[in-house]
Amino acid sequence: MANETKTWGMPSFRLDGKTALITGAGGGIGAGVALAFSGAGADVILVGRTQSNLDEVAHTIRRCGGNVQTIVCDVTDSAAIRTVIGNIPVLDILVNNAGTNFPEPMLDVSDEHLDAMLNLNVKACFVTAQAAVKKMLANTGRDVGVIINVSSQMGHVGSPDRTVYCMTKHAIEGLTKAMAVELAGRGIRVNTLCPTFVDTPLVRKIIDTPEKEAFLVSKIPMGHMAKMEDVVGAALYLAGPSARMVTGTSLKVDGGWTAQ
Repeated sequence: MANETKTWGMPSFRLDGKTALITGAGGGIGAGVALAFSGAGADVILVGRTQSNLDEVAHTIRRCGGNVQTIVCDVTDSAAIRTVIGNIPVLDILVNNAGTNFPEPMLDVSDEHLDAMLNLNVKACFVTAQAAVKKMLANTGRDVGVIINVSSQMGHVGSPDRTVYCMTKHAIEGLTKAMAVELAGRGIRVNTLCPTFVDTPLVRKIIDTPEKEAFLVSKIPMGHMAKMEDVVGAALYLAGPSARMVTGTSLKVDGGWTAQ
């Protein structure tokens, strides 16, 4: 066994020398991923709609010695996000994290909410990924780039009051598989990160009654919501060299929700 181990390298979760762009980086999962990637050695580019939120995350990263840049951009503006990514000198990792949800019964879904979720969760995700692929293909070497599309456990199951959200996340699962197959030969890996409900202030605004929380927890075999570190740890794995044979798959951080 000792001789066998000489033929392969130990897994690494370092991102030294890599540049990662994270959308929706002003808070929540996006901010958590940015902090984790910076801690692993990456230069990070934070993209979001609100400068003050981005500045807060960037301040924390700089205080820890990280290299960070902030860019205000609404990713639903296709021309704007294409310009942002086109102007970046180099891009190794994209975390396609920006998204939204309006939980409500199907019969109550307005055209406004429908369009907002389709435009942000699906169209903007595609356009951002497309621009990132174009930029990454300028890279050299074996590992040209990594794309992590932040999906959800709802990309694999259905749930009450989430028809449009489930539809958009199922779309991202299909997009990710198709991208992975098309781009594998060109050195770009594409996967989805699929969290369950993460215990954040934003989620607490949605899970705002004991009855809602009890229903949610009853669906998670592990009996509790995910913590931020659970999700960012999974993102760090997908982004790094330890996952170099992982593409076209979904990493579910859902406490067993979708296993039932």
